[in-house]
Amino acid sequence: MSPLQYVINFILHVDQYLIFLIQTFGLWTYVILFGIIFAETGLVVAPFFPGDSLIFIAGAFAGSGTLNLLWLFVTFSLGAIVGDTVNYWIGKSAGRKAFHKNAKYFKEEYLVEAERFYEKHGSSAIIISRFLPIIRTFAPFVAGLGKMKYRKFLLYNVVGGLAWVSLFLFSGYFFGTITVVRNNLALVIYGIIIVTLLPAILKFAGHVMGSKKLQKESDLLSGSKI
Repeated sequence: MSPLQYVINFILHVDQYLIFLIQTFGLWTYVILFGIIFAETGLVVAPFFPGDSLIFIAGAFAGSGTLNLLWLFVTFSLGAIVGDTVNYWIGKSAGRKAFHKNAKYFKEEYLVEAERFYEKHGSSAIIISRFLPIIRTFAPFVAGLGKMKYRKFLLYNVVGGLAWVSLFLFSGYFFGTITVVRNNLALVIYGIIIVTLLPAILKFAGHVMGSKKLQKESDLLSGSKI
């Protein structure tokens, strides 16, 4: 299994992997969870790591008493805040040097999309991006790249991180105790993935339709000239 296939499998079956981590590593599970969230928010090579679904499922496990809710909140919050902080300083120091069109991991289009998102929403993009997969990995990098003052960035980083973790963790904690939800965690994971990726899917569809429309108009103009 390739690394990409492993990540996809982990995302789609995060509940099963979480059970494995708990049974295998015990209290060290919290350290591993910190590492996953830190990687997803702090390393531009890991934008596809599970974030939303992992936090929700962990909250559901806390609701059943398998994990400690307070420890999870601290673990995920620290991972999110520290991750964004590291990402900010990487962007501030490394800049655009690592990004180019043919890069395997440092995709330039991801960076460009994050820059557009940042330009549209301003500083609040740091908070909003927390709820958008992929964009949330690159938003702090762009903030550092754009020389945003760290004190200002830190405020938005903390607020966004706490809001993101609270929403998914406590939703999982309360809804995870419902029998229907608990017995269909796989469907819940798929639902979270679809809902969180929906804005990107719609934007991509709009881009494709727009490109086809432009191509059609171009063909018509070319035909009329002939």
